[in-house]
Amino acid sequence: MTNLPRKTVSSNKKAYFDFTIFEKYISGIVLTGTEIKSVRRGAMNLKDSFIKIENMEAYLYNCHISPYDFGNRFNHEPLRVRKLLLHKKEILKILNKQKQENYTIVPLEAFLSKGYLKLEIALCKGKKLYDKREAMKKKEISRNIKQF
Repeated sequence: MTNLPRKTVSSNKKAYFDFTIFEKYISGIVLTGTEIKSVRRGAMNLKDSFIKIENMEAYLYNCHISPYDFGNRFNHEPLRVRKLLLHKKEILKILNKQKQENYTIVPLEAFLSKGYLKLEIALCKGKKLYDKREAMKKKEISRNIKQF
């Protein structure tokens, strides 16, 4: 990953809690005019979104981008399916790993870089309940240590 200046627009904190993350990728995303205006105002939610690969193209599902206030009749649908911009080699690599090892593809963070919206996606596996409890215990222990 490159060290470009970036401004975080939305992050999926629930993904870090629900999944074990193995590999991360950065992709572009195809948006309409009113969508990018809404995103720049911070009206984007990645909470329950996921990524599917269909016909060798990656698509983002369940990502909510609020309608632009001044968009009138040209406004967009908030939950429409959005295409992700990845190289064919990356898509093939992700697809092979997903099929072989049953990974889930989840968006982690949306950020603006050089005026364009980028999406950090990850190959993940779901955590079991006991893994989540263990993570919560570790977090609480480290919080107690920092206090004293």
